[in-house]
Amino acid sequence: MHAKASLKGTAVVGQSGGPTAVINQSLVGVVEALRGQPGVDKILGAHHAVKGIVNDDFIEMQNIPQDRLERIAQTPSSALGSSRDKPDESYCKRIFEVFEKNNVRYFFYIGGNDSSDTCRIVNELAKTAGYELRAFHVPKTIDNDLVHNDHTPGFASAAKFVAHAFIGDNLDNRALPGIKINIIMGRHAGFLTAASILARQHADDGPHLVYVPEAAFDMDRFVRDVEEVYKKNGRCLIAVSEGIHDAKGTPIATLLAQQVEKDAHGNVQLSGTGALGDFLSTAIKKHLGPKTRVRADTFGYLQRCFAGCTSSVDAEEARQVGREAARAALSGNLDGSISIRRVNNDPYRVEYKLIGLGDVAAKTRVMDAKYILGGRDIDSSFLDYLRPLVGKLPVVESLRSH
Repeated sequence: MHAKASLKGTAVVGQSGGPTAVINQSLVGVVEALRGQPGVDKILGAHHAVKGIVNDDFIEMQNIPQDRLERIAQTPSSALGSSRDKPDESYCKRIFEVFEKNNVRYFFYIGGNDSSDTCRIVNELAKTAGYELRAFHVPKTIDNDLVHNDHTPGFASAAKFVAHAFIGDNLDNRALPGIKINIIMGRHAGFLTAASILARQHADDGPHLVYVPEAAFDMDRFVRDVEEVYKKNGRCLIAVSEGIHDAKGTPIATLLAQQVEKDAHGNVQLSGTGALGDFLSTAIKKHLGPKTRVRADTFGYLQRCFAGCTSSVDAEEARQVGREAARAALSGNLDGSISIRRVNNDPYRVEYKLIGLGDVAAKTRVMDAKYILGGRDIDSSFLDYLRPLVGKLPVVESLRSH
């Protein structure tokens, strides 16, 4: 939707939810595209997202030197600080009051689907009040679960970390054979866990088994799967999404404790504990015998901001979605979310589209069923999707024939 292009006021940008390796690229992209524009008086960064907005806690950004901005862009995590607050209509009214007080006319919120919903609510309040506000969602999530996007900034770098970790873990597992389980982020979508198959360079490389939330998880079948691979290879490397659930849709992690901690969004906390890995390890030992060598690691927050595994494609696209959001606002659009569409795979090329806030808000994208093999593996065709995003990976060799 378009309004008059000439609008003068303050711009606010915030970063919400889990940090990523490239979220600051998006922040800098927004700032770069806004600076020097006649309709923008000031550019304010919301310190700790919506929490900073309601507390009138801002960081001025319009005069930050470009060389410092470049260093910020290349630094993982959220430079402004983040928040897990999920604003309801009452909370959003407080946001709008601060916006009116500061003559905020441009609002950019970098985050996932809940962040786009915050943009939508604030924008609706502005419309009701007859206050022109241009509200834009800038996509971010390592889960890669935003609808109408081929992929989401933050995912490729986290996928690259997962690939590196599994390359190393596969070598470790080959040197000292046993059963190893790695728990990977992914509440409803298994994209990040599926990225572990990038580690397969030789026929016997792991992960040998991959379990994602898109397929129901059955413990009896799981231990039989492990037994089959272990007997065949003498070892077994396993990738498991933290959000795996049973046939009724109940997350396995919630079955492990009577008191389950939840965040402000009502989501069960999955990454703050190694309980799922320990639970699966115990089940395997019970099935194969207590002397079986079984270990489990929970990658947890390491996946989000790991320095040294940033994808160059991810960094470039994260910067561009910020620029595209700012340009859309300055051109007269009232609201929207920037989406990434893949135009070509070889050579790799994308385009950026403006979609409605309601099209992405509070919705979740999951992996296509065509990639999931029997609920226990990922088809190699998924590599065609991943490789242009992640880029080059370490090449390893083995003295064993393969």
